Amino acid sequence: MNKLKLTGCLLLVQFGAWSQPLMETGPQKKMPDEWIDQDTHHKVVRLSRKEGAYSSFYFHNNPFSGNKMVFYSVGREGKQIYSVDLTTLEMSQVSQVVHPLTADGYPNSLDGPFGEIVGGDSVYYQVKDSVFATNIHTRATRKIFVFPAELKGNITTLNADGSLLAGVQSSDEEKELLKQHPEKSDYFDRIYDAHLPHTLFTINTRTGDLKKIYTENTWLGHVQFSPTDPSLLMFCHEGPWQKVDRIWTIDLRTGKLMMRHKRTAENEIAGHEFFAPDGKSIWFDWQIPKGQTFYLGNVDLATGKGKKYEMTRDEWSIHFAVSKDQRLFAGDGADERQVAKAKNGRWIYLFHPVGDHLVSEKLVNMKDQYYSLEPNVHFSPDQKWIIFRANFEGTAEVYAVELKKS
Repeated sequence: MNKLKLTGCLLLVQFGAWSQPLMETGPQKKMPDEWIDQDTHHKVVRLSRKEGAYSSFYFHNNPFSGNKMVFYSVGREGKQIYSVDLTTLEMSQVSQVVHPLTADGYPNSLDGPFGEIVGGDSVYYQVKDSVFATNIHTRATRKIFVFPAELKGNITTLNADGSLLAGVQSSDEEKELLKQHPEKSDYFDRIYDAHLPHTLFTINTRTGDLKKIYTENTWLGHVQFSPTDPSLLMFCHEGPWQKVDRIWTIDLRTGKLMMRHKRTAENEIAGHEFFAPDGKSIWFDWQIPKGQTFYLGNVDLATGKGKKYEMTRDEWSIHFAVSKDQRLFAGDGADERQVAKAKNGRWIYLFHPVGDHLVSEKLVNMKDQYYSLEPNVHFSPDQKWIIFRANFEGTAEVYAVELKKS
């Protein structure tokens, strides 16, 4: 009898492992909702299970509220914010933005929502010149701020205690450059060379008060609050990375500016910076020189001391993420058009630090990904999954890959 019970248990375990098909990721333009990548043997699960095109939040922006993840959908309702319960996979529409219709009768979503900010139970976003906060669970919405005509800015980050939003205001001249040269390859050097004024600002989420905190005649961007210090704001000097010392912070209590990494070699680059989860350091993509030797770098904010983990050309990723305990890293890979010119870099990677190197494990084969859509990896709150976006089915979708092999 005991032998029969044991056999039954084994069959159930085996059946569970086989319940998802083992298949190649990508060539079918309609993948099942769950499958096991035949090249990596890791399970992939679709999180966006309603009709439409979906985009997960930018790699350094927290998209989680408890066990729910927030992302964008562009469908019949226009561009809206949705949440998905990571346990039940139930999706719910969060925002209720009413879009004007185009001449052909489709919603015009160019005015938002955008902003990509989650804090506590709320998601913060902008539609045209107005900033809103919507409760992810109740959908109760309040208007926080309306930009005046003379100050057109974009919110990008929320501080650790939820009291301040921050962003950057650019000039009308820059907006005209972007209008005339919409491709990044066309506008990037032009904006850098123009040395137009940019202003960092904060908005009080309770009172709606706007405060300009810093102005410089150079391109500022990538604005991020510390996840633990409500008064520490990071920003970067944008432009060709080999020409700029990108990574800076400003203390809102004192106004003190600090460069956090200075280049020391010709053609050295550092960028795509993001805070460690404990707020004690900053991680960044570090190449010495550009396109030749690849590291994930780190600078300690208290001491200024740095460290770096080396990786191969194929392992280099457009964006990186770190787990809450900082024992694991993830990367979204890249194609041959990126700076690393990787021949076999189209993978979602899990990295284990060993000594001064990162040892990679391939999670998803992204050979059919068109990398104009950057996957932007996130660790799930329980650190058991990597969440990313991809277009290998022909439209943008949001997926999760399990770190444990199936």
